[in-house]
Amino acid sequence: MDNSISIKDIINLILGKIWIVIIALAVGGAVAFGFSKCILPLKYSSHISMYVQSYTGIYEDPQNYQNNISNSKQLINTYIEVLKDDAVMRAVGEKLEESFDEKILNECFTLGNEGITPASLRSCISITTVTDTSALTVTTTTKNAEVAAAICNFIADVAQDYIHEAVGVGSISTIDTAKVYSNPVSPNTKKNIMLGAFAGMILSILVIIAIDFFDNTVKDTNVLASKYNKSVIGEVQKFGQEDRKHRSRKNYEEEHIKLTDENVPFSIIESYKSIRMNVKFAISTFDKKIVVVSSANPGEGKSTLASNISIATAQSGSKVLLIDADMRKPVQHKIFGIRNKNGLSSAISKMNSSEECICKNVMENLDIMPAGPVPPNPSELLSSDTAKHLLEKLSETYDLIIIDTPPVCVVSDALTLSECVAGLIMVVRERKTTYDDVEEANNRIELANMNMLGYILNDVDPKHNGIGYSKKYGYSYKYKYGYVYGKNTKQDDMKKVKK
Repeated sequence: MDNSISIKDIINLILGKIWIVIIALAVGGAVAFGFSKCILPLKYSSHISMYVQSYTGIYEDPQNYQNNISNSKQLINTYIEVLKDDAVMRAVGEKLEESFDEKILNECFTLGNEGITPASLRSCISITTVTDTSALTVTTTTKNAEVAAAICNFIADVAQDYIHEAVGVGSISTIDTAKVYSNPVSPNTKKNIMLGAFAGMILSILVIIAIDFFDNTVKDTNVLASKYNKSVIGEVQKFGQEDRKHRSRKNYEEEHIKLTDENVPFSIIESYKSIRMNVKFAISTFDKKIVVVSSANPGEGKSTLASNISIATAQSGSKVLLIDADMRKPVQHKIFGIRNKNGLSSAISKMNSSEECICKNVMENLDIMPAGPVPPNPSELLSSDTAKHLLEKLSETYDLIIIDTPPVCVVSDALTLSECVAGLIMVVRERKTTYDDVEEANNRIELANMNMLGYILNDVDPKHNGIGYSKKYGYSYKYKYGYVYGKNTKQDDMKKVKK
């Protein structure tokens, strides 16, 4: 199996979570702004230029003048080392102690037993050369603008004496004095905001990629098919996201959308038509035209998928029976707005005849057998000879029978029908069903000797999969976690299917 990830996959992943990246970018910028304004101290800078000469005097000879410039350049690096020496730093420190009180100095430097330490003073000073000249620039940065200017001027005052003593060659001079600049040079708020925003964006992207890398949920039909060597019968996308924002969470979880509902996008209808065709191909070689629709766990969409596959098949002119075999938590009667007084449990237990337990022509070419009263032993009923005989009898009347069963990893009801059906279709919900869930369900199906027809990937997000259509769409519904269904849906679904 190919586990490689392309750049396109990464881009699609980031675009699908772009709102997280935008929020992280904004938060990073805001944190940097607050840190710059409230945490980082203001710093001020000043500078002075100093000029090096190899010897003094008037240069009547141009050749001598050029030689002096060349020699001065060679002396600059030596002068820089001398100016950074501890002796120079102590001399400058003594002048600062004479000019400023201890409180100001304590804010700018580390004070030792002998006053300002050379290391703390040196950390505030930067000495650089001016390219292709015999000049150097002393720049100082401290928390006090006056102190910064004073350091530059004091270095200029003591420089000549210490250079003459240490080197003994040449001289150093200044033209002007260092000025006090009241505008702080640090922190650079704009620069920090940009860096913070960039850091937030990069961090969010790395987190998104890391989460996706360790995410074990099903996200790609190609990987699903190749991993288990089973076909993917179809995909159903999301839709109705804008409307759901205005509904309560409870109503959202109870929602079951049918093909006959209003505003169902064309792309969803086409998805079910494709699934309908693939189901027919999948069972074409079997004598039994009975299909079980199940899932690994609750909340993956198997009941709504079963109802919509039944509707789509009925629309093609085939006579279809939808059986709700989820006798523990029945839902098909809620989806179609029919009574659940008599149903599958009544027919198997022979409390009523099969004809009395079927709701005829709920939609054109579509009959439904609801689950009926909740029995104490659903698995035993489904595995009984009576259930087998019932399905054999019904298969003589219908072109296709679709059975909605409980999740495979929760109870074994679906697996007890292995001898009566052509096979099982497993509904897998994108980014919810894990590969571990699919693995466990496959093992149970294999142990029961049930034929696995394939998978349907439900609730597919086009943003994650690079799918594009002209209209927004999607397909999504939820069970309450814990395998509990909600109240009845609106009972306005009894209208005929428009051809």
